[in-house]
Amino acid sequence: MNKVVASAQEAIADIHDGAVLMLGGFGLCGIPEHCIAALVEKGTKNLTCISNNAGVDDFGIGLMLQHRQVKKMISSYVGENAEFERQLLSGELEVELIPQGTLATRCMAAGYGMPAIFTPAGVGTEVAEGKETRIFNGKEYLLEYAFDADFAIVKAWKGDTMGNLIFKETARNFNPMMAMAGKITIAEVEELVPAGSLDPDHIHTPGIYVHRIFQGNHFEKRIEQRTLRPRS
Repeated sequence: MNKVVASAQEAIADIHDGAVLMLGGFGLCGIPEHCIAALVEKGTKNLTCISNNAGVDDFGIGLMLQHRQVKKMISSYVGENAEFERQLLSGELEVELIPQGTLATRCMAAGYGMPAIFTPAGVGTEVAEGKETRIFNGKEYLLEYAFDADFAIVKAWKGDTMGNLIFKETARNFNPMMAMAGKITIAEVEELVPAGSLDPDHIHTPGIYVHRIFQGNHFEKRIEQRTLRPRS
């Protein structure tokens, strides 16, 4: 089955106002930058975005925040984005902060078809407010529900026409688990090859989870905070 589409614009064409999106990446590493740019161009509004973080002011999800496209942000870290902070403090943006491990596990639960998980993370903190708890072997756990995302948008290093994906080094981060979890998963890749070209032992995400795939022409791959040692 050929799942290739011609462009990011075609891949995200049916992402509608009010959709719930998962976006892979960690910081600016491994983010689906072409799909984000296409969403900004399309002007889709009132989105709920599930992502480890919210990009920076002029790149990644930060671009969507600039254009007031995000209604709610579900993340574990949001400290690099001044516009995010402004919208949060002004009440323009709804924010749900989640422990990073809980965020990852709720993604995996959705991919595995599990409705919920129990986790000790957040017990006794604001994270636990209003949530069901249970005791297992004398220890308290929170009930956390699997995410219910309309779309997952991920970025891979290499993929084939059937949607099998290989991620490169740290760019793997949240991408594989989100690829499993979306009702419709869209993958942008640096290199697109014919089906059968990838070593099965090297595939991180099987094509069964991926519905659309396209090859990007240029990836900026920005570094969030470039740190250099002083010259001697």
